[in-house]
Amino acid sequence: MSRIGRQPIQLPDSVKAQVASDNTVTVKGPLGELSFACHPKLTVKLADGVLTVDRPGDAREQRSIHGLTRSLLANMVEGVTNGFSKRLQLNGVGYRAEMTGEALTLRVGFSHPVRIEPPAGISFEVPDATSVVVKGSDKQLVGQIAADIRSVRPVEPYQGRGIRYSDERVRRKAGKARAGDS
Repeated sequence: MSRIGRQPIQLPDSVKAQVASDNTVTVKGPLGELSFACHPKLTVKLADGVLTVDRPGDAREQRSIHGLTRSLLANMVEGVTNGFSKRLQLNGVGYRAEMTGEALTLRVGFSHPVRIEPPAGISFEVPDATSVVVKGSDKQLVGQIAADIRSVRPVEPYQGRGIRYSDERVRRKAGKARAGDS
């Protein structure tokens, strides 16, 4: 059996979960509500504040989605309890970020500022002019929005300018050598 799939998910006191008859799991907590439609071949059980995911057999498809489903449900519980965040850094002369209402405005070397509206469940923070924090309860959505912001101006390898994750390491390339240097 899957080692990840077998692990039970403990629900904190502040989190309520519900399993519908169509295998849809809804998790409510202090930071919001998330739902997930589990695969019909898997069984999700809720008993005494513990969620467990079971599979009926050892078919390849069932084994492949067993641990995934358990991880997604655990991320939902973590998200509505503590939330998720991704931190981005802006590197470059004149590159800066600012909040305009709920939206994020980036000035990253284009002739115009780039405005990004947050979808439902996502919020932006700008602790200083060169960093952005994306926060939310849905781990996948937080990662996707952070990737979308990064794709506005990806890091270039020669001078390191662009938007990067705070823990990302960029491999730098050497520039052109002068004529006559060999």
